[in-house]
Amino acid sequence: MFVHDVVKAQGHGNIRALHRNTLEITKDPAVTPRGDCIVACRANKAAADLRPEVRERIRHLDSLVIVVIRAGPVQDVVLCEGSPRLTLRDRSRIIIRKSTYVDDATICIRANKAAADLDRRLINYICMCSEVEVEIIAGRLSEIKEFLRGQEEAHQSDCSASG
Repeated sequence: MFVHDVVKAQGHGNIRALHRNTLEITKDPAVTPRGDCIVACRANKAAADLRPEVRERIRHLDSLVIVVIRAGPVQDVVLCEGSPRLTLRDRSRIIIRKSTYVDDATICIRANKAAADLDRRLINYICMCSEVEVEIIAGRLSEIKEFLRGQEEAHQSDCSASG
């Protein structure tokens, strides 16, 4: 079973999204050019504010976390892992990391993208102070494998019936 939560935030003219290892969403009302990992500000939620079922699922050893970032007509997807080491206690930030480093704001690790890897069209919309939506979807890898096995069996059954 997958669970999800949605974070609403704003873009800002100072967002550069150039950091190679992390990306961050913050509740702070503004961004300076030095904050090169930040992709949205004025967020309505931080790590500690995520729905309890999302927080619980993210903390599983075999959790897969999908983060969908949308602004204007553009979206980008980040795939990452949860961990039992995550505390999810930060009340002002959400951080997604390529590394395995964990602090209170970290919601997932071993991400396939950081701020610098995001679609630059998305960043352009964010820089125009666009509304930003961040959807966080969490599930267990074992459930995905089970789902895919079922899909494969159904496909094989369909192929047998038609042949």
